[in-house]
Amino acid sequence: MHAPSWMTAGRSSKILEKTIRNFQEFWEYSSISCCRERRSPFAHYTTSATKVPSLKVRSLSSPEFYSDFDGNFDLAPFLSFPSTYDYNVRMGELGRQGKLSAARSLFDEMPRRDSVSYASMIGIYVKHGEFHKAEEVFREIPRSMKSIVADSAMINAYARAGCMDKAKEIFEGMPVRNSFSWTSLISGFFKHGKVDDAVELFKKMPERVKNEITWTTVIIGYAQNGLIDDARGAFDQMPVKNIVAWTSMISVYANDDQVEEALKLFCMMPERNLYSWNVVIRGLLDAKRLSEANELFDTMPWRNAISWTTMVTGLARNGKTELARNYFNQMPYKDVSAWNAMITAYADEGCMTEAGDLFNMMSKRNIVTWNAMIDGYARHGHENESFKHFGLMMCGNIRPNEASLTSLLTSCSSILGVLQAHGLVVHLGLERETSLNNSLITMYYRSGDIVSAQSVFYHLEAKDVVSWTALILAYSDHGFGIQALQAFSQMLRIGHEPDEITFVGILSACSHSGLVKKGQMLFDSIRVAYGLEPRSEHFCCLVDLLGRAGLVNEAVKVVQEMPPDKYDGAVLGALLGACMLHGDVGVADHVGDELIGLEQAISGGYVSLANVYAASGRWDQFSRLRKTMKEKKVKKVPGCSKIEVNGENRTFFVGDRSHPETKEIYMLLQEKLLPLMQDIGYELARKPGIL
Repeated sequence: MHAPSWMTAGRSSKILEKTIRNFQEFWEYSSISCCRERRSPFAHYTTSATKVPSLKVRSLSSPEFYSDFDGNFDLAPFLSFPSTYDYNVRMGELGRQGKLSAARSLFDEMPRRDSVSYASMIGIYVKHGEFHKAEEVFREIPRSMKSIVADSAMINAYARAGCMDKAKEIFEGMPVRNSFSWTSLISGFFKHGKVDDAVELFKKMPERVKNEITWTTVIIGYAQNGLIDDARGAFDQMPVKNIVAWTSMISVYANDDQVEEALKLFCMMPERNLYSWNVVIRGLLDAKRLSEANELFDTMPWRNAISWTTMVTGLARNGKTELARNYFNQMPYKDVSAWNAMITAYADEGCMTEAGDLFNMMSKRNIVTWNAMIDGYARHGHENESFKHFGLMMCGNIRPNEASLTSLLTSCSSILGVLQAHGLVVHLGLERETSLNNSLITMYYRSGDIVSAQSVFYHLEAKDVVSWTALILAYSDHGFGIQALQAFSQMLRIGHEPDEITFVGILSACSHSGLVKKGQMLFDSIRVAYGLEPRSEHFCCLVDLLGRAGLVNEAVKVVQEMPPDKYDGAVLGALLGACMLHGDVGVADHVGDELIGLEQAISGGYVSLANVYAASGRWDQFSRLRKTMKEKKVKKVPGCSKIEVNGENRTFFVGDRSHPETKEIYMLLQEKLLPLMQDIGYELARKPGIL
């Protein structure tokens, strides 16, 4: 029997195969649905005498295949009806777009699934971190449809989720394993620090199954666990090195700050891709080898947006803002990362006008852009601009994150600003975020509201060492030394180990409370009990502690014996302050000269030494020091205080009489404040202020 005319009219076998596959699936699907309605699914295609043929066991070349077909049979319904393959492709597209619900709906609607359908749905869930849902899909797979594809997908899911025992259980139960199943388990072991298990499994893996992806996984796995030499050993053992392996090894060296080794490998590469060029340039920029990075960039055979952005970001990060701007201006296409890099560079230098100009030129901004502007204004004292840009960001339907609010908090110069920022934290539902609460504690106590700082701390559920440190610093700065020590003890009891900043707070608390023995013991524990190296701030606190207690000679001994790299102006300033407090002019002479030598343009050392001279009546030396200050153009920044009245910040400088109500203000100070100061033990200066 000859094939009908529609077969001989140039129709390809692929179309025919798809038609048959669709026909089978359509028949199966329609039969199920139409049974309920008791009608034939093909009533509108066939006469009552026509029977639907069984296509499951017939060959395309079999004469019987064509026996039941009319030559004028309409193929359109079968060609248009989606096959399982079509469903799988569409489901994969939805997964790549992040549309998990739509992908799952399509999966549920499929009239017929194959092992690839299940594996695809598992893979989609895994990619987006929905490991529990991936496991549910895996359990739904019929026993008859279990396959190497689905099993491998679930091994990958368990490995990425850290459930290595479950991943290993599936792996060991597989009758046949492919490269993906081996590599997924090896990758999982490396990712979760089980290097020995990963290496042992790799050794057991049949050589015929190992491919470039497996070898590259081992290289990256070693590197992730800090085993750079082992990574290089695996690279050298690779039987065939593809461009991905070369680039991965170069990236390993670059990320480990071994840019010289990265360069050597780069020069040895038989073939280079754009990624390898970008990785080496980034490594050079990170190593501050800017001229070499520029030279390599100029010799690139071609560039993409990442190449340009790498240069702009790297140069900006190294303080080469002008050069970064030159590259930025040359970019054929400026992506948002390049814009953000330039704005951040200008903000870091305090050039907020230039940052604002670029910001206004941008056609599309993201959260990083807004955060760069808010943070820039915050760090350079522009509180109003920070709040303004925060408001504009919210009006633009961009949801602030923790970084946005942290920057906003640091901009607050008054308690009113802190209260507004706190309100925004609550409004945005971020009141449980530990880092934000830590910032709130800090800003409340810096604004003088230690009660609110305590309240935020005690309402915080997930306290970390930064939270406890913020509370300790709050108590310390406000003179509550005993409470600071109690908080420190409580922190230790619940298992938090102090860091360097915690010790600054607790040593300062001991200093303000006169707890010399306790302070010395805590200082010694920094190295002995906690394995930390004391920093200059810790030595400064110890010197201040001893100096306030009148133990000037002990303070001098600490300074003499401290490591040279910790020796700075702050330590000498603390020692000079002790000399001034206890009238030790001899030591003050020597310390003052050293301090002025270290910080020639800073007024603090000059002022402290001048006040020592004035207090001891050494007016000739006082006059010479004043003359030296004028010659070197050293100016003392006047002390000031701020107070908020009716929502407005008022600033007063020492001796300031510019306010229209000066007379009333000074009268109130004389009648109300000075008696209170005397009641709490403050001794008023016997002589007028000199500097």
